[in-house]
Amino acid sequence: MRDIDLDALLPKLGTALLETLQMITSSFLIAAVLGVLLGVLLYATRPGNLLENRLVFAALNTVINVIRPIPFIIIIIALIPVTRALIGTSIGTSAAVPALALVATVAIARIAESNLVAVDPGTVEAGAAMGASPPRALFTIVIPESLGPLTLGLTYIVVALVDATAVAGLVGAGGLGSLALTYGYQRFDWFVMVAVVLTLIVIVQLTQLAGNRIARAVQHQR
Repeated sequence: MRDIDLDALLPKLGTALLETLQMITSSFLIAAVLGVLLGVLLYATRPGNLLENRLVFAALNTVINVIRPIPFIIIIIALIPVTRALIGTSIGTSAAVPALALVATVAIARIAESNLVAVDPGTVEAGAAMGASPPRALFTIVIPESLGPLTLGLTYIVVALVDATAVAGLVGAGGLGSLALTYGYQRFDWFVMVAVVLTLIVIVQLTQLAGNRIARAVQHQR
């Protein structure tokens, strides 16, 4: 009986895994670019920093503070009209990407800002004393100094996206979350639930391992 269940499960598990990886990859690539840019802007425009602009900083800071506390399930539902306008549907893996990218973007922005703020001000001052302009100091001193910790922060976001895709699966996005709900919870099949949980654990472990190695490599290059 178990062999029959396993034969039926593996194709579904493979399809769900690919859908989950698609959601993670697409949303992370978008969020990494936008989030890091926002984080750099937040850092640079902070009062007293290289490109101080209180208005820009206050606007960005407010937007991020408003979005971050909202639970992901509320965000993905609230963005349904936007998703339909952009993609033409609110169902499927592609439809989950805007909401996933949004929550990841604001999280990455805050992580990037925190890592940049942690850079030793003395290093920046030394660069300025040697004639480096504010933009040059930002891109040749501050950002390179923060790359190691930023890599670990981005790894954390990928892991968080794994969790978020499982939630997205509960509202029609597909992936491992949908498989767990449809075949595990609704049909009371513990074997499916265990298979999904183990798959998620493997994804998280591999992601963390890769992130740690990349962070060490970046640190050793400095």
